[in-house]
Amino acid sequence: MHPKPDAIRFARQLRQADNDAEALLWFELKAKRLGGFKFVRHFPVGPYFADFLCRSERLVVELDGSQHAESVHDARRDAFMATDGYSIMRFWNTDVFKERDSVCETILAALEGRITEAVVADYRFIPRAREKKAPLRRLRRHLSP
Repeated sequence: MHPKPDAIRFARQLRQADNDAEALLWFELKAKRLGGFKFVRHFPVGPYFADFLCRSERLVVELDGSQHAESVHDARRDAFMATDGYSIMRFWNTDVFKERDSVCETILAALEGRITEAVVADYRFIPRAREKKAPLRRLRRHLSP
């Protein structure tokens, strides 16, 4: 899992353009501050970039602004990452500003295996596919309300 030089360059640009919510959450995730789990940020996963990634647990954490509401691109991206063996959690930027402790506790619950089923609430958790290339149909079933 070694990113290409172009991907590394783009990831650096993303890090420099961090929004305030990402900066606040990164403060909580960096240096193994959350339960001893190591995170990286803006890491390439296939053709996409994860806002935050715990490689050991294959957990992607995404922060979204209102422009991501019901995004087809995000759904496609989540499906790709889930079938590639990653679990995905999505939170709104406002959640980080208003309820940062709850966001961190929810991330920690997923890392510790206390959340294992698909959840669509004020946040989303999409578990990784059981087999490497599971049918997207099963993932879409989890995402449907």
